[in-house]
Amino acid sequence: MKVQVCIIGGGPSGLLLSQLLHLKGIDTIVLEKYSRDHVLARIRAGVLEHGFAKLMREAQCGERMDREGEIHNGFEIAHDGVLSHIDLHKHSGGNSVLVYGQTELTRDLYEARDRFGGKVVHNAEDVTPHELTSDRPYVTYRSNGETIRVDCDYVVGADGFHGVSRKSIPKDVLREYEKVYPFGWLGVLSRTKPVSPELIYVKHERGFALCSLRSQVLSRYYIQVPLTDKVEAWGDDAFWAELKRRLPDDVAGRLITGPSIEKSIAPLRSFVAEPMSYGRLFLAGDAAHIVPPTGARGLNSAASDIYYLYHAMLAHYQRGDDSGLKGYSAKALARIWKAQRFSWWMTMMLHRFPDRIEYEDRLQQTELDYLLSSETAQRLLAENYVGLPF
Repeated sequence: MKVQVCIIGGGPSGLLLSQLLHLKGIDTIVLEKYSRDHVLARIRAGVLEHGFAKLMREAQCGERMDREGEIHNGFEIAHDGVLSHIDLHKHSGGNSVLVYGQTELTRDLYEARDRFGGKVVHNAEDVTPHELTSDRPYVTYRSNGETIRVDCDYVVGADGFHGVSRKSIPKDVLREYEKVYPFGWLGVLSRTKPVSPELIYVKHERGFALCSLRSQVLSRYYIQVPLTDKVEAWGDDAFWAELKRRLPDDVAGRLITGPSIEKSIAPLRSFVAEPMSYGRLFLAGDAAHIVPPTGARGLNSAASDIYYLYHAMLAHYQRGDDSGLKGYSAKALARIWKAQRFSWWMTMMLHRFPDRIEYEDRLQQTELDYLLSSETAQRLLAENYVGLPF
């Protein structure tokens, strides 16, 4: 089999790039390790930058997103028993974010690839890139006991943190940066009306919490927990009781609880791999970088990678201009490190750190106080939260 671009990973990043390139006449194949049902069962982020939403529309995948997604012009920060509003629209020059679940976004992308006859292979086993520094790279995989070879011009690794793509870069070339936080987020998805029309970020002495939503009938809530905690130890009643303890009284009083339809604990880490290209391999999304979910940068950072790769490949195939491909890693990483900084800052300001000394606690409180008292600080937050320019 011969295609122009072989994409490893059938999550939103790989599917979006495949769809965008297909619309420009560039032939792709997507190789996904798991089944479609498995991919769609993942519960992930739901806050999209305005730039990401625009990219979905360009990919002709934005109709349901625009119909069912919710525009959010701000969010609340709960602290000391009160709510303080952050006006994203005002402080970002009229921009906003769109709340639309990653599962639904991925479903839209799959349906688009089906509609356009895109090549997406599920349950692809032992996916392996070869000859990445040559002019003729190829990828092999096994399906139904048969080994299949895909010859291509370029390989895109959008196969996540544990995927094969990053591991294909020699260790003496790759440099990895990582910070692991001493806590996780226990998240619950419930078929209940959200407690607030906008997200509520909670700073509390018992630990961080977040009130989020996927729709007006589907809520997503999180509480900070020690990494030693197990999901099985947290019954629904215990979760709701702890969440209420961390919310201001008036918010806790109107919280609607119900059975969880999904519950999990996600550890928090920051991670960046450099470079994001090696020969004819290009990394995108979690294959190259991970951020704590505090600032809603994870999926959005992957979208910026796809934006840069898409335009670089268009320049190559349409005009013979390889400058975008050669500069991809540096350009993508410049934006990624800004997203890392913002996510780190939000995480440090809002979470309870078990081993932090009293001096650091006072600095944390001063940081929040300054944010809430300074329009300049709020403009900086808003600019990053709605999405830096591509």
